[in-house]
Amino acid sequence: MTDMTANTADESHSIDTICVQGGWQPKNGEPRTPPIVQSTTFKYTSSEQMSRLFDLSESGYFYTRLSNPTNDVVAKKICELEGGTAAILTSSGQAANFFALFNLCSAGDHIVASNAIYGGTYNLINVTMRRMGIDCTFVHPDCTPEELDAAFQPNTKAVFGESIANPSLMVLDFDKFAAAAHKHGVPLIVDNTFPTPVNCRPFEYGVDIVTHSTTKYMDGHGSCVGGAIVDSGNFDWMAHADKFPGLTTPDDSYHGVTYAKEFGNGGAFITKCVAQLMRDFGSIPSPFNAWILGQNLEDLGLRMKRHCENGYKVAKFLNEDPRISWVNHPGLETDKYYGLARKYMPNGTCGVIAFGVPGGRDKVSAFLDHLKLVSIATHVADSRSCILYPAGTTHRQLTEQQLKEAGVGIDLVRLSCGLENADDIIADLKQALDAVL
Repeated sequence: MTDMTANTADESHSIDTICVQGGWQPKNGEPRTPPIVQSTTFKYTSSEQMSRLFDLSESGYFYTRLSNPTNDVVAKKICELEGGTAAILTSSGQAANFFALFNLCSAGDHIVASNAIYGGTYNLINVTMRRMGIDCTFVHPDCTPEELDAAFQPNTKAVFGESIANPSLMVLDFDKFAAAAHKHGVPLIVDNTFPTPVNCRPFEYGVDIVTHSTTKYMDGHGSCVGGAIVDSGNFDWMAHADKFPGLTTPDDSYHGVTYAKEFGNGGAFITKCVAQLMRDFGSIPSPFNAWILGQNLEDLGLRMKRHCENGYKVAKFLNEDPRISWVNHPGLETDKYYGLARKYMPNGTCGVIAFGVPGGRDKVSAFLDHLKLVSIATHVADSRSCILYPAGTTHRQLTEQQLKEAGVGIDLVRLSCGLENADDIIADLKQALDAVL
């Protein structure tokens, strides 16, 4: 495999510059745009060298399921954007979250997680990972430090949350959750999909590992499903060796390598993720999809500014419309999480809004059906505005109590403001409201 810790970012460069030039610095005569290495395999003339590659004692490529040059270029760009030390792409955001947690947990272990997270991730942790013998205690993002502390158990291996929760738009207090995680000797893992590293750099606030659904703003055009995991390199695995034997003792399934010793804090987590989980589960994106993601990342900085501007304008319109029950958007001055958003995301939040349509399921459905410009779609954070009724779709598997705990009410509508003119989005919402309420 390749050296997953490679990070060529110039600390003096801004996020916008890293979006354009991060991850790929061509040498003399090499292509300015990263090439697509659409190949499963790589040829060698020496079996001894191939053995060294399998032993992780030499850097290189031997099978795309583990690593691929195109995928690694894009992973390095995302790594530079987040300010991390190592990163890997996965086939989806769901795969990224599963890998990030399962890389630390085994049967008999325990996770502390925010209950205000995407419904699919909640189900992953609450149902599927429980079937694997991994327990979880869910806490509300607004819990007191004492309540959060009480959620930990001796076998807790990680804390998980979302920087901006999907779809409730609650903002996670990094300082509070990081302090609790580190007090108990475990890392804090945060899904940073909604604000992206353009607007939020969780590592600067004590977060240890970041995940992304790159399907959302990073791709931004609804073209490629994908995910990413980035390690800050700040968590000291050997200092908590008894909690993480998978990282701090020899891996018998991979030639007896001890990841924390061989690759240090900066590379151990991601190398283990590749050598074990990607090897066994194979959740790799195709190089072509990774290449498209890399191209779309180049204008992420520009797009996020427009998404945030549109989100703010539309949220303000909805907030002033008496027919709307309530509005959640952390960029809105009246929002409960505005203070936390300003603290952790001073340049903006995202273009997603949650709001309440009164009258029950039938009224909500009728409102959505009357929209013309805004599409009903099981998607979010796209260049095209889209809308969804989470209680009837993405969070449909949750009970009424679980919906309430996750901040997903029966009246909640999730609107993702795209790159269209904000006035056109507002006009479409207004005509649908006029027709129904």
